[in-house]
Amino acid sequence: MPAPPLDPVVAQIIPQLPLRDPRTMTPQSARDALRALAASRAAVAPPAVGSVEEIAVNGAAGPIAARVYRVSDARAPTVVFFHGGGWVAGDLDTHDRQARYLAIETGAVVVSVDYRRPPEVRFPGAFEDAFAAASDVARRIDAFGGIANSLGVAGDSAGGNLAACTAIACRDAGITLAGQMLVYPVTDTLGGFADPKENARFPSRAENAEGYFLSRGVMEWFCGHYLADRADGADWRVSPLRAENVAGVAPAVVCTAWFDPLRDEGVAYAKALAAAGVAATHHQGFGLIHGYFGLGEACDTARAEAQRVRADFKKLLVASL
Repeated sequence: MPAPPLDPVVAQIIPQLPLRDPRTMTPQSARDALRALAASRAAVAPPAVGSVEEIAVNGAAGPIAARVYRVSDARAPTVVFFHGGGWVAGDLDTHDRQARYLAIETGAVVVSVDYRRPPEVRFPGAFEDAFAAASDVARRIDAFGGIANSLGVAGDSAGGNLAACTAIACRDAGITLAGQMLVYPVTDTLGGFADPKENARFPSRAENAEGYFLSRGVMEWFCGHYLADRADGADWRVSPLRAENVAGVAPAVVCTAWFDPLRDEGVAYAKALAAAGVAATHHQGFGLIHGYFGLGEACDTARAEAQRVRADFKKLLVASL
């Protein structure tokens, strides 16, 4: 049975989305474009949570900004959330709504982390900040959700990459995670999306190379800024699919989007986790594009799929209580 076609509402939205021309993008223009997209939604009130607090957590080279979302003052699971934006763009504001929905639908305390970005700080800076932040929250869990055995990590796109890599690092450091939510994650950067041989391993990089918001060319641009050397893509700290062993990492919810160049590497990572004995649930995102977690207020299909993903992640957090 063939997969459903592109959702018609999503098809109407695609021409309005930014970050589609790597020939003209600069790091600053990419950042400005994502912030402008977030600001354009100002007329629609963000979903209400109990409280929002600006804090700092430990990064690899010093304190980094973070934002804590709580639905109540009750003890609850804690989730460290990493925003997307190709490592280069994105920040606490561009992903404010995603963090809010995550808190509301899981009941968790969500700590959204603003890691250092390239080109100012290249790989492994973002990963090191992500792991340092998760480690800091784990050490100070009483200041957040207060339940030591119910800590999770989550992120979308480049943030999903950071969450996956952080989950591996937490396993190695003896930090127990209740779960990881990987939203259309980058899982294999070897070749920087520019090597035909590496790209051929994932047919979606050709099938969805253009026309569906995130393009293969933009991914090449992102990798070119994050990785000082394409050979760094063999490192599991940026390519979790290339980790020697993922057995023992936290159970996972992995979602992909059917019309996304990253689809097949996300599928491959979900399969690698399952093959290693890790409980892994995969949502295919039929009819959807990369970034659909940010389209829920405009598209019923996107909202429903994101809700299913978050509901499965909540099950992992609650199961650890």
